Amino acid sequence: MFNGKSLFITGGTGSFGRNFIQRLLEQYQPKRVVVFSRDELKQYEMQQTFNAPCMRYFIGDVRDAERLRVAMRGIDYVVHAAALKQVPAAEYNPTECIRTNVNGAENVIAAAIDNGVKKVIALSTDKAASPINLYGATKLLSDKLFVAANNIAGEQQTRFSVVRYGNVAGSRGSVVPFFSKLVAQGARELPITDARMTRFWITLDHGVQFVLDNFARMHGGEIFVPKIPSIRVVDLAQAMAPALPHKLVGIRPGEKLHELMVPLDDARMTLEFEDHFTIQPSIRFTHTDLDFAVDGLGEQGRAVSEDFEYRSDTNPHFLDVGQISELHGELPA
Repeated sequence: MFNGKSLFITGGTGSFGRNFIQRLLEQYQPKRVVVFSRDELKQYEMQQTFNAPCMRYFIGDVRDAERLRVAMRGIDYVVHAAALKQVPAAEYNPTECIRTNVNGAENVIAAAIDNGVKKVIALSTDKAASPINLYGATKLLSDKLFVAANNIAGEQQTRFSVVRYGNVAGSRGSVVPFFSKLVAQGARELPITDARMTRFWITLDHGVQFVLDNFARMHGGEIFVPKIPSIRVVDLAQAMAPALPHKLVGIRPGEKLHELMVPLDDARMTLEFEDHFTIQPSIRFTHTDLDFAVDGLGEQGRAVSEDFEYRSDTNPHFLDVGQISELHGELPA
């Protein structure tokens, strides 16, 4: 579906953006791929690797509505990956997080509608489900904005959906490179926030492919949640450094003990498919009456039970130490 099409990735120099573009260039022949981000050094470095004739690099910030509107001309598909994502940083800099994650989402939506973009997928996070930290709250607001944008677009062609998943193994800012750095520096122990802590875990390759697939699945208004394993943070530390003891340092500002991707209150709107869940919009779209139980790929979903929750601590699929070790060995250095 991307052959001969123009794609636009906000925050495109990040871990997701680089992997997404690599996969895109390997599997398709796009007409144009636009990387939109605010860091000129990262763009320069990325151009040394991704220099195909279809590549374009635009300096810009999602806070700048006019720059987005100009940069998005002639675009068919948008992936919105730009965000301020560090939980403690958001707690101490709330206004900056709101300006990027909420106001930036509004600007992406307006630019997409104004330019007649076909489809937009916004990346979200498990922290947006029943949030207790500012980052999660801003991403919940962003999710709501992208779902409601389908009503704003009305009978125009632009459709918006959201992809929500957990921690990405090995991505910048995640615990994996942090632990790796400590081990390389000869640390005598690894810091653990809480021995009970669990997290959802997804590889970058899986996350990217899930987004690509959902461009074909989406009707507009869905929140797509992949079925992925959980890990115990102590097991991750054990897998990465079996000989090192652990030091409990306490939960950081805004952290949860366990993560959640489908809250109990969303169970009535949730459909289960073979490899993912779809949270249907709770609002009614005025321009159409969609059947979300059958997606754009023809996959059939079924309603989950009324007491359903998708939590990292009750997830039926956990990776053990050996599986985490194997996965860690496959991550890029």
